[in-house]
Amino acid sequence: MQAVTMSGFGSTEVLKIADIERPVPADGQVLIRVAATSVNRADITQREGNYPAPKGDSDILGLEVAGTIEDFGPGASGFERGDRVMALVGGGGYAKFAVAYASHLIRIPENLSFEQAACITETYITAHLNLFTIGGLADNNVALLHGGGGGVNTAGLQLCKALTPGTQVFITASPAKVERVRALGADRVIDYRNEAFDEVLRDETKGRGADVILDHIGSAYLTSNLKALSVGGRLVVIGVMSGAKAEINLARLMVKRQQIIGSVLRSRSVAEKAEITARFVEEVMPLFAAGKIEPLIHDVMPLSAVAEAHSIMESSAHFGKIVLVPE
Repeated sequence: MQAVTMSGFGSTEVLKIADIERPVPADGQVLIRVAATSVNRADITQREGNYPAPKGDSDILGLEVAGTIEDFGPGASGFERGDRVMALVGGGGYAKFAVAYASHLIRIPENLSFEQAACITETYITAHLNLFTIGGLADNNVALLHGGGGGVNTAGLQLCKALTPGTQVFITASPAKVERVRALGADRVIDYRNEAFDEVLRDETKGRGADVILDHIGSAYLTSNLKALSVGGRLVVIGVMSGAKAEINLARLMVKRQQIIGSVLRSRSVAEKAEITARFVEEVMPLFAAGKIEPLIHDVMPLSAVAEAHSIMESSAHFGKIVLVPE
């Protein structure tokens, strides 16, 4: 089968298209004929050698797939061959075939294409898990999301508006993306190159700050994030693009009763992911089926253009998801 392999770790030059054996579904798994997958920031980190696949998962890049069920492993049930499904996978998405646990499958609503479905499981589940299940975002709260037009951010904005319509959403973005993010419905878009987001939060919320902050930047934003956070607020860290180490003022953290919560999705157990997926299906999938929210796609590219797709993401030139389609 066609798949993206790596000759080592490093730049996009290590990415190669190769013909390899298709995977065999293990206990509780199904084999999916991949119609579309998508690029996530974690793929870049793994390509660089800083984010290995969890034990037992494929070393091939790709954390989400959409396609049709081709075959079943022992004990896999609840679906039939040919069913249109999307799935969160621990790896293996950049290929013609991929395996996924049946408990992690989500049926694709009739109104969504495979390309749209390939944009949902990693970004929307990440946003839903961290903003609502972990972050406890509620109606009439204030949320701060970092990263303008990225997949998790655009998903998070849509979910905030759909699930907690009274939530005030602040988003940081580069100058080139400010107007586009504002058009998506953000209450306030902060130009992070020319504005201090912690000052904006304090000024425009009359000193309250954000109840929940979703951050993938890491160390460079930690001090400002805590200044922007409300009394009793939660900072959920899902990435460390700027570095993993920073100093904090523990006294301020204590006085303001703030929480810093670290979160990853990929390394969670099969059972945990099944529970997370089930809650997502119940609370979010009806919104997709009703057309109330839909994924934002930057571009659809052939799998053979994977190096170009990674370059686009690394340059932050994308707005929405970059979809890859096996030929």
